[in-house]
Order: sequence, then structure tokens, then C-alpha cells
Amino acid sequence: MNIRTDLAIECREMFAGEIAGVESINHDRDGISVTHVKITTPEGALKIGKPIGNYITIEIKQMNLEDEEICERGAQAVCDELKKIISVPEDASVLVAGLGNQYITPDSIGPKTVGKLLVTRHITSEGNNGHSFDVRAVSALAPGVLGLTGIETGEVIQGVADRVKPSLIIAVDALASRKLSRLGTTVQIADTGISPGSGVGNNRKELTEKTLGVPVIAIGVPMVVDAATLTMDAMETLSQHMSKNFSKNAEELVDAFEHGGREFINEALSKESTNMIVTPNDVDVISNQAAEIIAEGINRALHIK
Repeated sequence: MNIRTDLAIECREMFAGEIAGVESINHDRDGISVTHVKITTPEGALKIGKPIGNYITIEIKQMNLEDEEICERGAQAVCDELKKIISVPEDASVLVAGLGNQYITPDSIGPKTVGKLLVTRHITSEGNNGHSFDVRAVSALAPGVLGLTGIETGEVIQGVADRVKPSLIIAVDALASRKLSRLGTTVQIADTGISPGSGVGNNRKELTEKTLGVPVIAIGVPMVVDAATLTMDAMETLSQHMSKNFSKNAEELVDAFEHGGREFINEALSKESTNMIVTPNDVDVISNQAAEIIAEGINRALHIK
């Protein structure tokens, strides 16, 4: 069964040992885990299932706006990691695109983030009566989704980019994970662009430097998990528990589960439930928190020198 996930770190975790063409480094910063996955060769990209490039995973654990310290550390981590991969001059303009459907809460992180950004293109352009602003020219839009607008997201962004001519595009979107523990607690930053909807099997036109003509940085937070993937993950956890806590006499039972049990689950989940997507019951709170942290991180990375 295919494992649905947008996270490079999860694709890497599916393999034990070293992978040719894939580098992975993890470090801790004030209780926040940061993992860099770098795919350097076509072979590595094929193995992992992600394009060549850099993928940064920031695991904040609890995005809680009531805890100012967590919010501060999370936003600063996003800022610091963003600055490492932004390679355009300080006076270059940036367009931020908030992808997703604002009317569907798990898919609303992009539009919510745009609403919290410090947009400055209108005050840094000519005609400001001689005033000088020590900020970068930033513009933003929430292009909506094909089902609401009848226009591909990529077409909207391409049209705006052709007009405002940014040197960099940052796309913010909700992602899919294979683990419940990462929903609403993890931020992924990638310099490879993004294919909207890929994690839930609804691929749209990719947003990359190849399609848009300028570098594209993707920022996302996993908000959903595929029901079939979640069930298989739970079964793996149960299998590990059985192996550790039962006597050797139970080894045959564990072995039978590993083989026959998985085949049964695959068959059962290959029907109607494979299209079922699961999200946390407090998704509205989580999406607001994630948008706040991402927006603050972007603001600091783009405007604070």
C-alpha cells in the first residue's frame, strides 16, 4: 500500500541505514527538533520520492499561542531556517502565496498565514512622498482553489508573478503526514517548490522554479493523515509491542500477524476507506496557531536584518 505523506523526513524514516544520495542531519535548539534532509542525486530522489533539494523539518511539538515562549521559539526557528535558503538580495521583492481553501479548516493555513503577513510592496514602491522604509517589498495573495474559482492555482500565481515580477515566491500550504503525532506540530520548509494536493491524491500543477520562472520555497504544516496509512501505522506499533512484551512462544503469532494480518488490513482498506482523510478535532485552534507562527517567522526572515 502506498504511504501518503508530504514530509521528506517521513519518507527518509521508511528506510533503515544510509541511502545513497540522501543526507540527513538532526539537531536540537531549545527543545525544538530540526532535521535537514538533503537529496543530492537522481537516485536518492527516486528512492525517497522527492525532488533533489533541501527539506527542513521543524518539530515544535505543541504550537500553543497561549505559551508565548513556545510561539517565540517556533517563529524564530522558522525565521532562522528560512534565512538559510533565501538566496535573493535584500532589496529583491517576494511574493507569498497562501494555498488552500479558506472555507475548509484543515486546508486553511495558507490563506490564514497571508492574513497575518506584513505586506509592504505598496509602501516601498515609488510615490511614497520621499519616505524611506527599511523593509523588503513583500506582496501576498490567497489564490483559492480550482473548485471555487475555476482557475488553476498555478495559473493565478503565474499571472500575478508576471505582473509584480518577484525575485522569490514563498508558497504556504497544508500538508499530509503519516503520523498523528506530527499533525499541527511540524513545519516543513523546502527549496524545491510544491505540488498542491499531492499528499491527499489531488495533484495540481506544480509550483516550482521551472513552472514559475523564479525560485519557490514551500512552507507547510501537516494537518491531515490518510485513514489507511494511520491504521497501518497503528498496526506496526501493535506488532512492535507484541514482539517486546510477549514470550518467545508468541513469536509465531507475531509472525503470522506481520504477514497475514497486513494483507487482510490492506484488502479491507483498499475499498471505500482509502479515500478517508483524518484531522484532529481541534483543527481550528491548530490551524490558527500554525498560521501565526509561520507568518511571524516569514515576517522576521524577510524584514528583520
